[in-house]
Amino acid sequence: MARRSLTGSSTGGGPAATKLGGVTEPVISVSELRCKYASYEAVRGIDFEVHRGELFALLGTNGAGKTTTLETVEGHRKPSAGRVRVFGLDPFHDRAEVRRRTGIMLQDSGFAADLTVLETLRLWRSVQTRKGDVAAVLAATRLEDRADRRVRQLSGGERRRLEFALAVLGQPELLFLDEPTTGLDPESRRATWEVVRELLRGGTTVLLTTHYLEEAESLAHRLAIMHEGRIAVSGTLSDVLLSERAKISFTADAEPQLPPLSGTVSVSGRQVTVRTAQLQRDLELLLAWARENQVQLRQLRAHHASLEDVFHSVKQPEAIR
Repeated sequence: MARRSLTGSSTGGGPAATKLGGVTEPVISVSELRCKYASYEAVRGIDFEVHRGELFALLGTNGAGKTTTLETVEGHRKPSAGRVRVFGLDPFHDRAEVRRRTGIMLQDSGFAADLTVLETLRLWRSVQTRKGDVAAVLAATRLEDRADRRVRQLSGGERRRLEFALAVLGQPELLFLDEPTTGLDPESRRATWEVVRELLRGGTTVLLTTHYLEEAESLAHRLAIMHEGRIAVSGTLSDVLLSERAKISFTADAEPQLPPLSGTVSVSGRQVTVRTAQLQRDLELLLAWARENQVQLRQLRAHHASLEDVFHSVKQPEAIR
């Protein structure tokens, strides 16, 4: 028997988009957001939008302000300055209306330890406006064989999967995922990704924070990387990767006298690294030079920037650029 879908039988639906004057309004709109704790400004004037049916990944270095940003968008705190809108509403002042249309997975949730997994899901379903399929959620999160187990008996990874199950149970229009796969084994992580993809296909909008860069690469339509309270780089994955130069590296038999290259060359003994915005051109020049001079380029590697490269560049700009 086929597994029941979390999003129902419709494949192209999802919630109706919010319209303003015939133009589709972003599900989330953040403009000049600032958040302070006493004299410390954790978020220093950021702007971003999240559109219906997309997954937006908000990444950041430690202390970058992404958790504060997420809490503000969720309506848990009032911004110190700037404007935040969710479904066109103020998530702080209109929290009740916004909350019934959203699912939230926090980094740590409180459970009634003596309830079973099934009882926990049924209790949560009973207080929601949007009713979900408990059996489908149990199957999707691989908790079927834990349905009658008490919450206090669950492992850390199983509790994390239950937190995810509660967040998606109500078939939310907007889903907030704060480090959703922390503590999960690789198989459970991939299963979680597939559930998220199914929700996206059904029209759910997702705002994700994660420390797993491969998670953002796999799932995100667009992303932003925060550093010291500001957004350092944002856009589609392609846009973000193009913000960092490609890399050519090799080891030569002796310290080489290289041809003129467009990129920045660093030589440490026999180890050579080239950072370039013109990967193909510089690689062709290097290979032609090596042939003409009978130089063996050992351990030759050439690749465009990864998200890890960009993230490292944001953290330590002078070490990369």
